[in-house]
Amino acid sequence: MSARPIPWGFVILIGFGLVAPVLGIYPTFLMKCWCFALFACAFNLLLGYTGLLSFGHAAFLSAAAYTTGHAIKVWGLAPELGLLAGTVCAGVLGFVFGSLAIRRSGIYFAMITLALAQMLYFVWGQMSFTGGEDGLQGVPRGVLFGMLDLSDNTNLYYLVFAIFLAGFLLIYRVIHSPFGQVLQAIRENEPRAISLGYDVDRYKLLVFVLSAALSGLAGATKTVVFQLASLTDAHWHMSGEVVLMTLLGGLGTVFGPVVGAFVIIGLQNGLADKVGSWVQVIMGIIFVVCVLAFRRGIIGELGRFLRRPL
Repeated sequence: MSARPIPWGFVILIGFGLVAPVLGIYPTFLMKCWCFALFACAFNLLLGYTGLLSFGHAAFLSAAAYTTGHAIKVWGLAPELGLLAGTVCAGVLGFVFGSLAIRRSGIYFAMITLALAQMLYFVWGQMSFTGGEDGLQGVPRGVLFGMLDLSDNTNLYYLVFAIFLAGFLLIYRVIHSPFGQVLQAIRENEPRAISLGYDVDRYKLLVFVLSAALSGLAGATKTVVFQLASLTDAHWHMSGEVVLMTLLGGLGTVFGPVVGAFVIIGLQNGLADKVGSWVQVIMGIIFVVCVLAFRRGIIGELGRFLRRPL
């Protein structure tokens, strides 16, 4: 599936990101959406463009979250260094997980990633520096580069949006590079890619590490926003949510995961006070309807209607 977006898609995305706080939308809600949008885009790079279904991406989100929180709170690092530490940690973990998982494919690949992530979930629950079930709380936001006070929600919002946009543009560039074309060739017909002389395992590992690092960047940013890293970030439910965001928005589309993240986070925030735990049931129904009625997702169906890829 082609994923080259039309130019005004970027204009709408950037324009909305810049003016959203002015429109009166709650900044913390927006920051949460941008964090999960980056997480979903990173996951989409792996599944939508390489065909690798990971059920363990919450591991990278949580590893970066705990690393960043610990680096800033305990080690006293500046927020930019804390974000970098979390991203690097997730990338290294992605290399370890990827080296083990890419030896298998299909459902076996998915189950290996799930098993590894659940092992890490257990480790986080037992380690003292994570705070166990209470989580790592009270992470200070600090001052970015010694100049920008992140305790101001407006300053923090534009930092979060800038981080999302940088990650989004990186993913877009990767998709439309020769490297990205090889990834899509692997997705469409792996034996043929091998016959053409490509080292498929190497490409899979590289994209897995990149996806893990970007997922980690999303988790690290989320920790700075909420000043908290918890076991919720590591639970398999989180891996399931990012799958739902990607499928609902449009698998293999550039803007789909962003739309999916906003829809899911919006529904969760809007329905939590009204229906309580039943919100999970509603999410499940949405997933079933999405798979049965419009498998291309919101953006995929819109692109089909407009007869041009999004």
